[in-house]
Amino acid sequence: MKKIYQYGFSVFIGLQLGVSSCESDKNFLTEVPPTFYTVDNAFSSPAQIDQAVIAIYAQLRDLWANPNEDEWIFALRGNGTDMFDVASFRRGSSFNNYGNINPDHGTFYNTYSTWYQIIAKANLAIHAADLEQIVWSSPDEKAYVVGQARFFRAFAYLNLGELFGGVSIVTEIVTAPKYDFARTTRVETYQFVIDELLAIENDLPPTTAEGGRLVRGAVQHMLARAYLAQGIQLAAEGDDAAAQSAFNQSVANADKVINGGTFSLMKSRFGSRSSEAQGNVFWDLFQEDNVNYQDGNSECIWAIQIDYAAYRAEDGKSKLPYSRTYGPVFRDGAPQHLTGALEDVGGRGIARMIPTLYARDMVYANKWADDMRNSDVVLRRTLIGNVATSPYYGKPVPWEIIYNGSNDASTNKANQSLCYPISCKIATDRYTGIEDGEDRSNLFRDDYFIRLSETILFRAEAKQRLGDKGGAAADINLLRERAQCGYLVSAGDMDDQFSLILDERARELLYEESRWNTLLRMGNTIAVDRIRAYAFWPEAKATLTFDYNLWPIPNTIIDTNKDVPLAQNDGWQNR
Repeated sequence: MKKIYQYGFSVFIGLQLGVSSCESDKNFLTEVPPTFYTVDNAFSSPAQIDQAVIAIYAQLRDLWANPNEDEWIFALRGNGTDMFDVASFRRGSSFNNYGNINPDHGTFYNTYSTWYQIIAKANLAIHAADLEQIVWSSPDEKAYVVGQARFFRAFAYLNLGELFGGVSIVTEIVTAPKYDFARTTRVETYQFVIDELLAIENDLPPTTAEGGRLVRGAVQHMLARAYLAQGIQLAAEGDDAAAQSAFNQSVANADKVINGGTFSLMKSRFGSRSSEAQGNVFWDLFQEDNVNYQDGNSECIWAIQIDYAAYRAEDGKSKLPYSRTYGPVFRDGAPQHLTGALEDVGGRGIARMIPTLYARDMVYANKWADDMRNSDVVLRRTLIGNVATSPYYGKPVPWEIIYNGSNDASTNKANQSLCYPISCKIATDRYTGIEDGEDRSNLFRDDYFIRLSETILFRAEAKQRLGDKGGAAADINLLRERAQCGYLVSAGDMDDQFSLILDERARELLYEESRWNTLLRMGNTIAVDRIRAYAFWPEAKATLTFDYNLWPIPNTIIDTNKDVPLAQNDGWQNR
């Protein structure tokens, strides 16, 4: 299958100019030297503009997979929320100790600036598409390339709106220093996203031949998400009528994806390992060669592309380092019983980010335990002792022993941070590349950016916010029925703090969703309440002594924008 390869191209952003050579000092000093690249002469063909768009795919791949193991990206992926924390030996880099978290924290600046980098790249591609020297083969060719760029611009602003609130809307290439950007409101930021996505909805095809390319369903999914976020903010501001309209639009756009005939939940075994008795359909979703829609996976709406051949040849970032970064460290936490870095302990884990007790255990307590997503092949809890001197050698090691094998409470807490069930999303029993020297740190499968199950969860939330708790429960049960859960929810389970929806998101989207975006867009004190309740380490509850529902605008951004004051978000002033 042909894939979109996400490497090997540099683009110019804003005023980034390159000089290839100059014939003489005189030529160099002429007003318009022909050897300088500018935003207007750097492109000469549609293929070059498409490569500028591919550069955005590449940046998003790296942002999601985090092949360089950047600390701030772990926060972007959920570290510091109710779902994720850090191991005992990484408490110094915790993202829930609010004695260290303020508007100068690098995570906020890196996140904010990275989304604007993507916006700058998108603006460049959009600008270049209208250059007079570009000859498009058809209006449709141009519409699709520009549509992808506008999607990425909208996606960046949606993330900024969810995390930081109203931000500055920039739609043109900035060619001179500018210090007077003005913030829009959060509602206006969401409206920009909605307008952009509505404008390109029909410019993206229902499906593509290439894995990883954007399709119409991705636009409609993001519209469902944007309208939901906007409705929540409108309701918070007291505009109930407008909020209800937004929630209805969220449902309508989710309906297009869920009921449109292109995408559907996978309910039967499929793909490269479907004949193996050990698996189930949820496990199949996360096996090599099974992720893309083009692989027969009707649940995949948009996936980042990972290619082992490209990784070996020239693209060292084409990997998912999930076994390494997310994997447990039994060799440190339960060395008397479990050791090594082979498949039996989930590969070569170093626990850069760990699931909280809530995410790994509490969401499956009692009646919630009977769930395919809690099966041993999906979330492996059966660990066979592999230390010859252990009384559990060759036998399952009880979790009571793994978690609480010491007489010292502090040691047990540390062990619990290092040892946890192994998700099939971060590890495998069949690692690619071992014969080439790979060490079970990386997966070489594609990974989801959008899966249909999240569209269903957006629709469930929008229905609940419309007062239709029965409809919300029915949507949740679409996922629970697929997961063959013993307990199906009812309208009475749909609580007003949206805990049921957040719990179901944790069960379905562990290691997939951007949890900070989810918690912060929900508003009120949902984010801080859940952090205080479920953070693994006690620092969060002890130091989170103020409320917030947005990340702070980075102080560097405020200070640099010297000609127009940028207001700081509530809760972060004077911190």
